[in-house]
Amino acid sequence: MEKLQGKKVFITGAEQGIGFHTAKCLIEAGCDIYIHYFSGSEGPQKLVELAESLGQRAAFGAADLTSKEEAEACVAKGAEFLGGIDVLVNNVGGIIARKWLGEIEPDFWKTVIDVNMTTMLHVTQAALPHLKQAEAGASVVNLASLAGRSGGHSGSLAYSMTKGAVLTWTRSLAAELGEFGIRVNAVAPGLILGTRFHDRHTSKESADETVKGIPLGRAGTSEDVARTITFLASEFDGFITGATIDVNGGIYRM
Repeated sequence: MEKLQGKKVFITGAEQGIGFHTAKCLIEAGCDIYIHYFSGSEGPQKLVELAESLGQRAAFGAADLTSKEEAEACVAKGAEFLGGIDVLVNNVGGIIARKWLGEIEPDFWKTVIDVNMTTMLHVTQAALPHLKQAEAGASVVNLASLAGRSGGHSGSLAYSMTKGAVLTWTRSLAAELGEFGIRVNAVAPGLILGTRFHDRHTSKESADETVKGIPLGRAGTSEDVARTITFLASEFDGFITGATIDVNGGIYRM
């Protein structure tokens, strides 16, 4: 990924799982990086140590991105540290809890929307002036989900709805920002084990049953998704925008 050498990355939710491994992959591709996290600085600290061992720059900061003020402050710190932003990875998101239609309360509904969509709005708005100034064009990569394609498993109605909205957000934003040389794409992971999401919300029995239907015969890993995000991030002079790449082992094909 020679195009990424020296590029400036702002990534959200990179303390573990897909976010952590994406940040690691981008550092190994030559990027300087600012790492947002919400809880737990151990992962970001390891990423900073990796970057510094490679002669690159990295820093991290905590924020509640559902707060517009905190999101703006975090992005401002990142842009100041990096000297701009070439790549934005919107990784923050979560199912919060499995709740069926009759169990969904207004506060839960709002929380799921805020975590999966409002965070993306706040961060992308705050990063926009810096992305517009990127000399060779900029890349935005949004984390969606197979649930946004297929509707997800029972109990994921609110989460699946927001991830479907991320797909539409990606297509709409690509049309809106294309004139500024900013490409906007999404990645939709399927079953990715070893993440906090599935450790908390997917049973072994459910995972085993899902794997039976995956043509490649295995669950995915965070590294599988990280490589795809890194590819999309590298397309500064490319022609890919408004696209979603599915990373699901072939269980869902369009």
